[in-house]
Amino acid sequence: MNKEIKAKIIQVCDAKIAAKGENVGLSFYAFFKNKNDNPELLMEVAQWWILENKLDHFEKAVKIKEMVKSLS
Repeated sequence: MNKEIKAKIIQVCDAKIAAKGENVGLSFYAFFKNKNDNPELLMEVAQWWILENKLDHFEKAVKIKEMVKSLS
């Protein structure tokens, strides 16, 4: 994943955690607009989420944030 999407994922996770607490869950769709304007990037994140890491549809934001931070 490129650094822009990594930063976006961390930003979204931080915002969700701040708003709803550390038990908040999210899906990889949370990092994208409802309009699919970048299907290649969506598929890249989906592949990382589903195929590479075998994550459930909803995962804890704190878990995803730490996983993405470890990619840097």
